[in-house]
Amino acid sequence: MEQSQSFSSLDRGHRFQRIAEDTYDLIVIGGGITGAGIALDAVTRGMSVLLVEMQDFAAGTSSRSTKLVHGGLRYLKQFEVGMVAEVGKERAVVYENGPHVTTPEWMLLPIHQGGTFGKFSTSIGLMVYDFLAGVKRGERRSMLSASETLKREPLLKQEGLKGGGYYVEYRTDDARLTLEVMKEAAARGAVLFNYAKAESLNYDANGRITGVTVRDMLGGGVKSVSGTKIVNAAGPWVDQVREMDRSRKGKMLQLTKGVHLVIDQSRFPLRQAVYFDTPDGRMVFAIPRDGKTYVGTTDTVYKADPVRPLITVEDRDYILKAIHYMFPGVKLSPADVESGWAGVRPLILEEGKSPSEISRKDEIWESPSGLITIAGGKLTGYRKMADTVVDLVAKRIQESGGKAYGASVTKNLPISGGQVGGSSQFPDFVRKQTEIGAAQGIDRKLAEHWARMYGSNAAELFRLAKEGSDQAEASALPVSVLVPLMYAIEHEMASKPADFFIRRTGSLLFHIDWTRKWKVPVIHYMATVLGWSEQQKTEYTRELDEELASAAQPAANESPAQAPTPKNVSKAKLSS
Repeated sequence: MEQSQSFSSLDRGHRFQRIAEDTYDLIVIGGGITGAGIALDAVTRGMSVLLVEMQDFAAGTSSRSTKLVHGGLRYLKQFEVGMVAEVGKERAVVYENGPHVTTPEWMLLPIHQGGTFGKFSTSIGLMVYDFLAGVKRGERRSMLSASETLKREPLLKQEGLKGGGYYVEYRTDDARLTLEVMKEAAARGAVLFNYAKAESLNYDANGRITGVTVRDMLGGGVKSVSGTKIVNAAGPWVDQVREMDRSRKGKMLQLTKGVHLVIDQSRFPLRQAVYFDTPDGRMVFAIPRDGKTYVGTTDTVYKADPVRPLITVEDRDYILKAIHYMFPGVKLSPADVESGWAGVRPLILEEGKSPSEISRKDEIWESPSGLITIAGGKLTGYRKMADTVVDLVAKRIQESGGKAYGASVTKNLPISGGQVGGSSQFPDFVRKQTEIGAAQGIDRKLAEHWARMYGSNAAELFRLAKEGSDQAEASALPVSVLVPLMYAIEHEMASKPADFFIRRTGSLLFHIDWTRKWKVPVIHYMATVLGWSEQQKTEYTRELDEELASAAQPAANESPAQAPTPKNVSKAKLSS
């Protein structure tokens, strides 16, 4: 397989026609962070890899999380010590390999009389956490007095406040992290397709899985593709793939839903990220980001369609009640909620446990046909999960007389955009790139924004800005919108307006007015460049409008079976 593979939407249809020309060492079903990690790990060991995703990359769980690369503090409460150690150490690896999509964020854990955490248990817990997670010296926890806690976040409830714990979490853009891993895999030879659905599985006379029949959800073509090993990394859909394989036995998924709300800082001027108690004894995050504050998450059993989980009125009111409880001076009404998102977690069912108590551990299953399924797990642990899965794939290939592959090399491998000299060099990198952009005539703030967001790929945006200055006028789009749009289409396989506004820029979640402002010219530009039919243009516009509506306006309920009634809203003292 040739080295670099295109990751552009411009030649996507043409490339899909050639998808079946090779037999792949590995076919991955699922284009979230887990599938992306597996594709990168496998291709860097020398395997030929195909990945197919029925929606856009990261459209499921991997763009709908709390957007934190967690150290896993909450697992100490469940005595999952091994998980804290592994996830904590892995967090630093994710940061070093992509400092442009991961940022250290100091987190305040207020301690109130009668709350989840006491002062002594918090101090010990955070100390153990620092030790297990291998936290670097400058980021180790400190304990604060009540007055120091209020100095850091004056909006906190003062009644019963005893102090606070102060420790570091890492904030990320989950969808962009997934995309950067994908782009690195493509640059190293992996063949990756969004909007390509694994419709059925193919078998030999002995019932061994030999490949996948894939439908192009945009162009409509169907191809039968052969692969030595098939990995099911379909997230909330892994049980459907196991169903196709007739191997859905034993452990199964339990989907739970998590909701986050976004409020403008003018209404909720949070200074400091906070991890806080809710009235029902769970814990929730409130995080300042780009002039907004986002708050979440809920944890309810979910039985409706995982493609489009909705924020219900109950979900919204639950989070607003939690905000009123911990930040009593912040008088918010439902009208203050600008946008939000709902996502589903594909957890492994554990009978008798509430949603928040179910382990976030990943598990790997092999079916009699040879299908390998990975389920559960956390965003933070994606690289380690991939390492484990690809070890198993390599072992099975070798056992059947195939080539021997070496160990994983991803631990110190920068992802796309991550060639900035590591986290310590990133601020200097941003300064230099800002100067380069400004010298080219790009607005200094915009040049800095691109350097931070795209890392070492910023140079390509600067090149497109030079090229696109004539197009800007014709397209009725300013350079600040046009260049990221061109880049998203040509280098990040954005195929629909929702791909651009939700997963390439995050604007529909965090700057919904920006999305509304540029919606029409962006759709017009994409339709022209990608050659959409009128029907496609209408359909993709409707999809974006539905996304805008569901982000801004809660639904009455999902379905009678799913509405978060008191018995399925978790009472456990933990968050997702």
